[in-house]
Amino acid sequence: MENLYGKEFDGHLIRASKDRRKKEIDDWLPITSSRNAKWWYSAFHNVTAMVGAGVLSLPYAMANLGWGPGTVILVLSWAITLYTLWQMVEMHEMVPGKRFDRYHELGQHAFGEKLGLYIVVPQQLICEVGVDIVYMVTGGKSLQKIHNLVCKDCAPIKLTYFIMIFASVHFVLSHLPNFNSISGVSLAAAVMSLSYSTIAWSASVHKGVQPDVEYGYKASTTSGTVFNFLSALGDVAFAYAGHNVVLEIQATIPSKPGKPSKGPMWKGVVVAYIVVALCYFPVALVGYYMFGNKVEDNILISLEKPTWLIVAANMFVVIHVIGSYQIYAIPVFDMLETLLVKKLHFRPSRKLRFITRNLYVAPLYHVAGHLQTQEVQLIMDHQLDLYYTWLLIDDSVTHRRAPEYHT
Repeated sequence: MENLYGKEFDGHLIRASKDRRKKEIDDWLPITSSRNAKWWYSAFHNVTAMVGAGVLSLPYAMANLGWGPGTVILVLSWAITLYTLWQMVEMHEMVPGKRFDRYHELGQHAFGEKLGLYIVVPQQLICEVGVDIVYMVTGGKSLQKIHNLVCKDCAPIKLTYFIMIFASVHFVLSHLPNFNSISGVSLAAAVMSLSYSTIAWSASVHKGVQPDVEYGYKASTTSGTVFNFLSALGDVAFAYAGHNVVLEIQATIPSKPGKPSKGPMWKGVVVAYIVVALCYFPVALVGYYMFGNKVEDNILISLEKPTWLIVAANMFVVIHVIGSYQIYAIPVFDMLETLLVKKLHFRPSRKLRFITRNLYVAPLYHVAGHLQTQEVQLIMDHQLDLYYTWLLIDDSVTHRRAPEYHT
């Protein structure tokens, strides 16, 4: 009898020790370490994750879709993605007593412990790491353009050095522990998204309707029209991104019996989608109305590139992609740190976090700095809706530079 009680007592001790270990890890990992976010945190996190420089290509998409189909597709995409986002918000706590704090946890619930992990994690990593690489190139190109416009008599500096400057910011910001700690950065990025979108459509209004404006399809052949139409469908569809970090954002919001996290999260999502509408619809519709089918695939090119506009827009983009980089990096940090402390049994510590995050930022800088810009563009443009090519704007060249300009 004493042996039975002793074994039961030992079992309780083991379970208590495991529970303490689990709590210690959860309190340290980026996604679960802070659950005191307000609803407005989710608003600007979602805006930062969703709105990208691809908004400036929406008038061009409208030119390939036409007024009727283009407007319908733009509105339907907004409504459908809002609905799918609502589904994810609802599923976060659909199992009583459990929160799906990470995208792959929901995948594991749907497909099984192992299969869900194998299906979701590779795709999520490809998207998030790929986005961060492109944001490094985007940030570097924006800084380079600002330098070239502000100091036209200065010696040219290679793009690699500007990417290095952009990456150096993330060697600092990446050590902020969780989503709540980057809320200020995310807010600034969200404001910048609205700012450069406003510049695009308000400057178009100021320029006015062009004398020779036409609203027919750009292509002169049926096959060309069909191809452009399908391409524009992708442009619009991929403009609504960010779903792969929604559960991680919601994980930062507190949940209590009778007051689940989905309430404040949904409130933030609705506000975010209102901001998205304010960014997307005016740029797409006003830009197309003013320039018709002669609009460039970046609206700023059609605005004839006044220096103040390009400098301001590029500065806004730099700030925006700094925040967006962090939004997509934190789930990756969480995966890496979970692997290290849960599977490889490293002790949670600042030293481990410092090494891990630096080892994430550094290789991404290497990839961004050494891949040909044009190659990154071709891989990412239509898959991730990250049209950073508008940052290649120059007074004397078209929106796509010749290979010799890719330095």
